[in-house]
Amino acid sequence: MRRRSFSMALSRLDSLYMAVVADHSKSPHHHGVLPNVEQLQLNNPTCGDVINLSVKFDGDMIEDIAFAGDGCTISTASSSMMTDAVIGKTKEEALELAEIFSLMIQGNHKVDEDKLGEAKLLAGVSKFPQRIKCATLSWNALKMAIERSEL
Repeated sequence: MRRRSFSMALSRLDSLYMAVVADHSKSPHHHGVLPNVEQLQLNNPTCGDVINLSVKFDGDMIEDIAFAGDGCTISTASSSMMTDAVIGKTKEEALELAEIFSLMIQGNHKVDEDKLGEAKLLAGVSKFPQRIKCATLSWNALKMAIERSEL
């Protein structure tokens, strides 16, 4: 009986995680385009995901961030979660989060996933290698935006 209740609890937890991912996909946070900010476009030819990322920097801080484009559920949810995680952070902090996310999504769970906020809920994507590019697209765009801002 104890094993069954543990299994049911895990099933409920998975359902909760999936509900959060679905919510971020259906109603993404920071979705849109920031005016007067350079747009960075990145795509995932494997899945067809396209992201347009705009980041407004105030010196070393990410003052505002937004994304637009077409993406699958995982790509859109990851983009939404990424924007929540990095807004108000320094460039260095955001790059650290991108590295943690990248390691986590590749199956390295020895990283401090809690720093990612809700984005840690995407850790299970590591079990589906074909979806890793979907989950990392926005994070890679963020890294590129930060690199370009320092040129």
